Amino acid sequence: MPLRKLYQDCQIFDRLKSMSESLPVINLVYKQYKQTVDLNTKVPKIHRYSLGNSLEQSILELMEELIMAKNAPKSLKSGYLIKALSKQEIAALKLRLYLELNLANETKIFQAQANLVEIGRMTGGWLKSLKQ
Repeated sequence: MPLRKLYQDCQIFDRLKSMSESLPVINLVYKQYKQTVDLNTKVPKIHRYSLGNSLEQSILELMEELIMAKNAPKSLKSGYLIKALSKQEIAALKLRLYLELNLANETKIFQAQANLVEIGRMTGGWLKSLKQ
């Protein structure tokens, strides 16, 4: 029985290790999602289940497109990256709504916006490198 537990622990460790070896842009989006979930806990309920969930969904879709691009053949990567850039822009607009409606702490919103800008830069650079 202890060997089975050790084997399961090793499998979990391997999965976590492979996640940390992911692309930096994917790690940044993952971090952004966690920050967004934390941000949404402080948003009033009337907006949490509409705009809040919508922002979370946009960030998850952004992460999905980046993972698809990472695993796609080179000829298909640019399509996924263009979709990822559009998801990033949509998420940035939703964060702007957070700011204009005073839904959360301004400092946290500005940090989230800065992260999204960095994600956009990294994704744009990846797309540019494919076109060369």
